[in-house]
Amino acid sequence: METDSEPYVRLASLRQLHQAMADMNKARSLADTLQAVADGVVQALNYELACVNLVGPDGDLVVAAFAGNPAAEALITGRSGSRESWDRRLNMGEQWGDLIFIPHTEGWVLDDDDVPQWYTDGPAPRFEDEWHPSDRLFAPMYAPGPQGGGNSGELIGVLSVDRPRNGRRPGAWGREALQMYAFQAAIAISNARLRSNMQRALVRLERDQQALRASEESFRQAFEYAPSGMAIAEMGGDQHGRILRTNDALCRLLGRRASAMRRYAFSDLVHPEDIGTLLRTSAEGGRAELRLGRRDGTYVWVSLRNSVVADAADGPRFLLTHVEDIEERKRRELQLAHRASHDSLTGLPNSAELRSRLAARLCQRPQSSHAAVADAMDAAYGHSAVFDSGGHTFDFGGSVEPYGAFDHHVHAVAPQDGPDDGTKGLAVLFCDLDGFKSINDRFGHNAGDAVLIEVARRLSGGVRDGDTVARLGGDEFVILANGLGRADAQDLAVRLRNEIIQPIRAEGRAVRVGASFGIGWAHCGMTADEVLKSADERMYVEKRSRPKQHRRAG
Repeated sequence: METDSEPYVRLASLRQLHQAMADMNKARSLADTLQAVADGVVQALNYELACVNLVGPDGDLVVAAFAGNPAAEALITGRSGSRESWDRRLNMGEQWGDLIFIPHTEGWVLDDDDVPQWYTDGPAPRFEDEWHPSDRLFAPMYAPGPQGGGNSGELIGVLSVDRPRNGRRPGAWGREALQMYAFQAAIAISNARLRSNMQRALVRLERDQQALRASEESFRQAFEYAPSGMAIAEMGGDQHGRILRTNDALCRLLGRRASAMRRYAFSDLVHPEDIGTLLRTSAEGGRAELRLGRRDGTYVWVSLRNSVVADAADGPRFLLTHVEDIEERKRRELQLAHRASHDSLTGLPNSAELRSRLAARLCQRPQSSHAAVADAMDAAYGHSAVFDSGGHTFDFGGSVEPYGAFDHHVHAVAPQDGPDDGTKGLAVLFCDLDGFKSINDRFGHNAGDAVLIEVARRLSGGVRDGDTVARLGGDEFVILANGLGRADAQDLAVRLRNEIIQPIRAEGRAVRVGASFGIGWAHCGMTADEVLKSADERMYVEKRSRPKQHRRAG
């Protein structure tokens, strides 16, 4: 290809081109094919440098092969350039058919992108068609299209070529030869990839078949003699979940014979509260912790893990279920959770648990804001609008407008000061023992602990089911009692105080303590700390209002 006008040169070039194409189609691996493509550009198309940039799984292009300059090859082979940078290159410059030529006058804008490239030295061109060291020529390679021809397939790589040996920009013949070569290279690379994928698939298939044959007996033994429970159950259809087979460990865990187990589905054995968890787990396989029934009527906590056993023809058919006894772990977890949320001395909820329960009843928007919004709606629509419990407004004028400012939260309200208006609220009784410190000082901490334990018992026995008695710390206790009016809360404080002032046996002697109660009210718009502070302040007002000599015994 020294010239475009001498037929015998073209014939020689065609022979070289034919040999280069034969070499890249005879390559035994994808790597060999890519190197043959790069070598063919140098050997048959008379360029001094050639680079194969291959599209990777992430869409970026990696330098997969290089020919013509060992130093440049060592520098950039294996490096990648982003797809964004490559798309910019392929969308600028001059279109030579399917080729992209970027002259040195435009290529300077690409010097700082992330595409790996090399730099060649040489004099500036003296003629218009002379090759400049900074000229760039790219031949995109596309996968064969649906009809086996053209560039309608996806981009699989780009050939970069540099420094034609005749020092000139390629003419019509050279351009067509490079374009044809890139087309054939794309076919060779696609075929090499296909062969490589097929070889890997065949190797995997053979390995899988060998592993399957080897594992059949291993599975049978592992299933039968596993130390934890195993079962195979039907999946799908009317018999979904029906147990087909169990091992000895599962039968021992549930106290049932294998023949009897086949009469059940797991849904027949699970605790009624855990049926939803079982159904969600067995639908697609997965893990869950739930309770299964024993023959004696008790339940045991288990970790149940399902795996789908698929049939090659019919799709998923069975569930392989692994059942592990976690009764002891669950017991420890419940104990740890109780210790984290309860006072170690009295067993009452601790300060953190009290605040959590109180905060769960409160929101940041006070109940009075409902009325404010209703007034705003009245002004906007010219007539009344009311709220339902879900926070929507209903327009009595005939239209309905959604209002999403409120959720389904039931707002906590506080009874008003003054005469009892019948309002029921969440009462917060703050209790502080009177005379407790002197017991500790005179009789020791064991006696003080005995007093605290007995006070906790008396407080717990004096409230309703559903009320909360908590110990804040020291000799301070808090009672949460919902649905009380002001008079109800006062009566409760009096009853509890009368219980506390009764003599208490501690370290072989009878001692007495008094109690001061402050009553606060929780309502939305307050924080838990604000509620407790309010009750605490009222308790101190009540304590100071009583003569000191009467505080201990009431």
